Amino acid sequence: QVQLVESGGGLVQAGGSLRLSCAASGSMFRINDMAWYRQAPRKQRELVAGITSGGSTNYADSVKGRFTISRDNFKNTVYLQMNSLKPEDTAVYYCNAVRYGLSYWGQGTQVTVSS
Repeated sequence: QVQLVESGGGLVQAGGSLRLSCAASGSMFRINDMAWYRQAPRKQRELVAGITSGGSTNYADSVKGRFTISRDNFKNTVYLQMNSLKPEDTAVYYCNAVRYGLSYWGQGTQVTVSS
């Protein structure tokens, strides 16, 4: 089992920045991909950014150049640095980890960007 706890969400004005953190605990051995997803009201959950155990990253087109995902394997933590935030970034952000083909989710953290 893997437990994921997100933090760092909040209310920010457009153009501002936030840094999300996701601390993983439990069976950390062989956690492969980790990622951030988000879900806005009345919309489907979407991938924001992902990072492999080797550090390769991928991003949704809507956040490229503004968001940066990183990973500290020693601290078992994944981060999402969000800059130049826009109102359309408003959503609940979820941390995801994949281990032995099983997907684990955090409880989510709310990010609200005011215009």
